[in-house]
Amino acid sequence: MKLWHIAAAAAIIVTLFGAYYFFGNHGGSEGSGVLSKTAWQRMALPGELSKAHAFLEHNCAACHTASKGVEASNCIACHANNESLLQRQPTAFHADVGSCVECHAEHRGTDQRPTKMNHLALAEIGFRQLKADHAPNGENERVRKDLLAWIGQHQPTGHGSAGHSSLTPQEAVLNCASCHSTKDRHFKLFGQDCAQCHTTTKWTIPEFRHPSSRSMDCAQCHQGPPSHYMMHFEMMSAKFAGKPHAKVNQCYECHQTTAWNDIKGIGFFKHH
Repeated sequence: MKLWHIAAAAAIIVTLFGAYYFFGNHGGSEGSGVLSKTAWQRMALPGELSKAHAFLEHNCAACHTASKGVEASNCIACHANNESLLQRQPTAFHADVGSCVECHAEHRGTDQRPTKMNHLALAEIGFRQLKADHAPNGENERVRKDLLAWIGQHQPTGHGSAGHSSLTPQEAVLNCASCHSTKDRHFKLFGQDCAQCHTTTKWTIPEFRHPSSRSMDCAQCHQGPPSHYMMHFEMMSAKFAGKPHAKVNQCYECHQTTAWNDIKGIGFFKHH
């Protein structure tokens, strides 16, 4: 090693120790000349925690394990009894995942949520769990074969191909409906094979073109809200639209394709 390399390294070390000493004297709580625990942690802090975890700012050990980093057991210690997380259908899968860092990252600032959904990572976690069962006739082996068959049906065929999925093989094994059925805008009319049309990067489909506004087959894709199947439809909705004899499945009688509350002859209207 050249002499100037050694001098540079020594200068860096002196600078760091000087900073540590300064924070120990001015920001510490254990007296002059002694570095406090929080001072050391502040020097190593890579960024601010989110608001949800801000109370742990001076307690690194709550999440981090020495020489290992963030371990799932540390997260579970706090979130194991989180009923709002584990009893809601879209997030109940957390009870079986057993790994957190793939989708949850901290130190990104107080205005950032520590969540970034990574469907690929979720699929890989599932694969790892399936490998634990090597029994040739075990339940996991059957599921593995089903997943492989599903992968074969959803091999990427290129972006922009209507009717085909652009999911990666790992993503394609995900059961979208297990988390997203409560947000199904298709009212189960299109089944549960979401990957036929959607990707995990975004739910919108740029290639989709709505049928002509003159179409009368709206009910093939659209289902009226619950109020349309009650007397509310005949007594209020149909009358307000000026179509007292319209039937629930005759969406085209009252609605336009611009928006559901854009009523023919009236415009944007909300009567609730």
